[in-house]
Amino acid sequence: MDQELHQELHQLILQAKKGNEEAFAQLVTRFKGHVFRHAYAMVNDKMEAEDIAQEAFLKAYISLSKLENEYAFVSWLTRIVANLCYDRLKKLQKEMQYQTEKEEQELFVSGSSNIERSQVRLTIQEALQTLSVEHKAAIVLRDIQGYSYDEIAEILHIPVGTVKSRISTARAALRRELSRGEEYA
Repeated sequence: MDQELHQELHQLILQAKKGNEEAFAQLVTRFKGHVFRHAYAMVNDKMEAEDIAQEAFLKAYISLSKLENEYAFVSWLTRIVANLCYDRLKKLQKEMQYQTEKEEQELFVSGSSNIERSQVRLTIQEALQTLSVEHKAAIVLRDIQGYSYDEIAEILHIPVGTVKSRISTARAALRRELSRGEEYA
């Protein structure tokens, strides 16, 4: 980001922190694609991702005055989205515990690992859905969103070593899932 654009963004954030709704609306316009893509990569559901994006901007608006460093706005906003996705996925996992096996497969087919499904070539998105929430968050932030290990550690509030471990584990699991699909292709 060039210096002029960076300064313009900083000014928008400062204005929004002071309650300028137009400045916040401009921030929403600038970052709505980024927020939606991150949410969609995590939850793999367009409507859920749209709901999460709206909720993220609402939370950001409400708590913007608490943002201490305006230059950290993007990682702060991404952390809000990641936390909302994490909460949503955890809630979904809990709800699934109370459903029958058939309903569970219909709700979260990509998370199951039955033999019939292993005959179908897994797409990357389907393979992502087999990861734990923690592993998916790390791999999405790194390989889809392009964040550095340090930025991911800050967003997820975990040590950098844990970030690296989760990404390594997630990549290995994705390789296994994708190669399993190719065995039957």
